[in-house]
Amino acid sequence: MRGRTAWFLGAVVLFCSVAGRAQGQADAAAKQVTLTLAQAEAIALKNNPAITEGRLRTLVAQEFVREQRSALLPNASVNLTGVESNPGSRVAAGGLNNPVVYPRAAEGAVVSQLITDFGRTANLVSSARYQAEAESQNEAATRAQILLAVDHAFYGALETQALVQVAEQTVEARQALADKVSALTKAKLKSDLDLSFANVDLSRAKLLLLEAKNNSETSLAELSAILGYPDLQNFKLVEEPGETQSPELDPLPLIQVALRQRPEANALRLEEQSAEKFSRAEHDLWRPTIAGLGVVGEAPARDDHIPNWYGAAGVNIQIPLFNGFLNNARAKTADLQTAASHQRLLNLQNNLARDVRIAWQDSNRAYQRLTVTQELRQQADLALELAQSRYSLGLSSIVEFSQAELQKTEADITDTSAHYEFQLSRRMLRYVTGDLK
Repeated sequence: MRGRTAWFLGAVVLFCSVAGRAQGQADAAAKQVTLTLAQAEAIALKNNPAITEGRLRTLVAQEFVREQRSALLPNASVNLTGVESNPGSRVAAGGLNNPVVYPRAAEGAVVSQLITDFGRTANLVSSARYQAEAESQNEAATRAQILLAVDHAFYGALETQALVQVAEQTVEARQALADKVSALTKAKLKSDLDLSFANVDLSRAKLLLLEAKNNSETSLAELSAILGYPDLQNFKLVEEPGETQSPELDPLPLIQVALRQRPEANALRLEEQSAEKFSRAEHDLWRPTIAGLGVVGEAPARDDHIPNWYGAAGVNIQIPLFNGFLNNARAKTADLQTAASHQRLLNLQNNLARDVRIAWQDSNRAYQRLTVTQELRQQADLALELAQSRYSLGLSSIVEFSQAELQKTEADITDTSAHYEFQLSRRMLRYVTGDLK
């Protein structure tokens, strides 16, 4: 009776354990989120703070344009003044003038308008506009960099997940072989040496599986971080049809496209134009400034010497003569900054041409590897079948069979990696040509 009770309790515990494990797997599957590459890119562009920072920098640059343009618009202010003084008092110190100070209470308005400074303010406004457009291009460059980082993380995660499947299939195949050799060894049809080789290969496959799973978790953590999540997300990555066309035959057209489309190059071109406009504005410091001024007001409480209202209008012409060579230094500094901007642009163009050539070569190599790795995988499958047949017939040792299994695993890993390497190389080529937006 006790034996039956113990058996019944054990069966109940085992059932509850299996049920709990199944429920846990079901909950994990329910929490798993399906994610495509397009969805990953959209999430990163929404959550990544670098995107927001780039947009804010663009808005700051646009406000600076308004600051510079304000010099072209009228300036108006209202003044309220109240003075109590001794009759006939004069300000006798602090200046060359000697004005009489009358007691009064008055209010008035002052309006001033720049008539012309012979292009200085206009050049400053143009310089600010070019700089704002450059910041917009920098924002686009940041966006492309984030997209490339997402692509690297996404395809890296896909590759590690595919390698986990390869490792699981390897463990399954070598477990079956180890079980078969174990049975044959017990039947005295195979030696203990064969069983030892089979178990060693099985252990290697298990180690490969552990490493593949660890790499998969690491790649998912990197993908979660680049998407803006602080915790590891349980993503179920969905691979969409990738690019399969052969790369371009000549990199020169791609280089021309990159020089025309890359936001970094466009930003430096705009910064160079901004520097040129600013240099012209600094040279215009020696030109006269002509401004108009108008005032009007009323003094309801006043001394008898002051009329009850006042008004005046005039034009002021300011002609610079000498300020300790300050204007010369500012103009020279602006010229040097313009030259430096031009050199930065030339350096970037050279680097862009180099990057396009490297990305084009990598893409060609990755495309050619696809065919070679597929052939390698097919040959490894065939070699494994032949080795398995020879071993089953007793025509070869387990060493030959083990070597064939190892070559099969390496061929599967190489072919899987080649597929995702080609997809990444195509995305990289799109990035360096400015087509990743």
